Amino acid sequence: MNKIILDKIIKCALEEDVFNYDITSVHTIPQNNSSRAVVKIKSAGIICGLDVAKRVFEIIDPNIKFVKKFNDGDSVKAGDIAAEIEGNTRSLLLGERTALNFMQRMSGIATLTSEFCKVIKGTNARIADTRKTAPGLRFVDKYSVECGGGTNHRYCLSDGVLIKDNHITASGGIKNVLNSVKGKIPHTIKIEIEASNIAQAIEALEYGADIIMLDNMGIEDMKKAVELINGRALIEASGGVSLDTIRSIAETGVDIISVGALTHSVKAMDISMKII
Repeated sequence: MNKIILDKIIKCALEEDVFNYDITSVHTIPQNNSSRAVVKIKSAGIICGLDVAKRVFEIIDPNIKFVKKFNDGDSVKAGDIAAEIEGNTRSLLLGERTALNFMQRMSGIATLTSEFCKVIKGTNARIADTRKTAPGLRFVDKYSVECGGGTNHRYCLSDGVLIKDNHITASGGIKNVLNSVKGKIPHTIKIEIEASNIAQAIEALEYGADIIMLDNMGIEDMKKAVELINGRALIEASGGVSLDTIRSIAETGVDIISVGALTHSVKAMDISMKII
């Protein structure tokens, strides 16, 4: 992970939580008191964010020892000890909530991504995330998706051309919008466009789209679109994807399935830190 970006995110989170100082610990725990603590897993899933948690404590106090017992992407179960930590007690308590907040969200994303990947196993489709991430946390959200076995869609608006329904409407149609973008972007950038029906998908193919996103289309229409496109463009399925529907979507033959729920509706993994 890029430490410059990561440190910026962590410091922002620490400023939010600490703000001035830990009024409770300062007035209840001697300044030079030391403790040992464990990070305990309380629900099964895919662990993620251990290196982020370690960096939280390093920023607070370089003398803290943080020993990982697992690596990001490993399967864990309730009762497992994810890490052992030792150092100044005030420093441990200062970083506890921030470290756990990162780990719980990141592990929840990795776990949910893993569940989606398991459901489509045996098909040719890949699971991808979206830009529906928590503000300020996109860097760690997308890393968590990778740890769960998924792939990353574009990171930000400048990463690729993705023409959506609003672009099409504002530009006067698929032909106009595709013709207007060609020749104005670097040759290394692909052009993706959204299609809400088979006619739009075929028009997008005709006017040179590299990737066609089948947005909120029914299974039978998806199958027909895949057949008509016949490998001449990458096909992405998107819109309302759930664990109940993703297998049937994957079996239509699409290449990529983007799932906003990976990051916008994640359930945090239950993780705690206990001084022992």
